[in-house]
Amino acid sequence: MFDSASPFRVVALPGTGSDAHFVRSAFRPACAARDLELIAVEPDPRRVVASYRACLDAAAQQGPVIAAGISLGAAIALEWAAEHPDRVAGVITALPAWTGPDTAACPAALSASTTAAQLRADGLTAVLDRMRADSPRWLADTLTRSWRAQWPYLPEALEEAANYLWPSTELLAGFERPVAVITAIDDPVHPVTVAEQWAALIPHAHLHRITLDELGADPAILGHAGLGSFDWVREFA
Repeated sequence: MFDSASPFRVVALPGTGSDAHFVRSAFRPACAARDLELIAVEPDPRRVVASYRACLDAAAQQGPVIAAGISLGAAIALEWAAEHPDRVAGVITALPAWTGPDTAACPAALSASTTAAQLRADGLTAVLDRMRADSPRWLADTLTRSWRAQWPYLPEALEEAANYLWPSTELLAGFERPVAVITAIDDPVHPVTVAEQWAALIPHAHLHRITLDELGADPAILGHAGLGSFDWVREFA
């Protein structure tokens, strides 16, 4: 597939409102175990999608890429990979949230748009307080850090995510590279049925099921599950 003299780079894209710190904790241990370079992308909240795609473009100029993403990052990673099949070795899609362009009923899109409206109306501190009261500690700490860093552009970033058109069934069914699909079976924002649909449609997909408690206890479960499904990675490590 690729010359073994060109080692893979894993480009990791955060989910909506998240940051490079979280994807680094999710993918660095598995990358280190395989001697793979990890590029943890810090989103530009003024142009989230464009900043992700620019990092993928730059990394792929240096050699083959494994595109890895969480939630929104998973959708962007897969769509970019479909456009650049000659520059991609595989894709890790963690917590996919939707399929197709109609996101009106997508829980993740609804959450992003609602939070953006609350931020505009009430400000960052009030929304952070409500989020911390209703979220698991690990998630509250993660979002508090990333939301503060992305303020005051956070509402725009969330609205961009809410309006993003997710991969179609046709794209999924026609994607020929290996794909790891990881779902948290108890996550209402990223329904397990979506991940199961992706895994059923993508010809070379491997589905992993985890729980939110497992993810909170050790985010590295995403990298171990994702890279662990690519046995051929070891031939190039």
